[in-house]
Amino acid sequence: MGYVLRVRMASFFAGAATASCIGLSVLYKDYKTPHESISLQAKAFHDSLDTRISTLESLRQSEAPQLPQTTTD
Repeated sequence: MGYVLRVRMASFFAGAATASCIGLSVLYKDYKTPHESISLQAKAFHDSLDTRISTLESLRQSEAPQLPQTTTD
């Protein structure tokens, strides 16, 4: 009877370990995919803002009035 119990316990723990490994891999994929998606969206938003800021800065520089140069002798 002891041998059968040991085999059943070993089979149970092997199945539990396999199920937990599969469960952890599924949870990891569920975490990783949305994280990558949000990271890409944030990067695209940041790049868009960078472009807009650069455009505004170039407009400001081109529209800035030129002050007359004064020389002191």
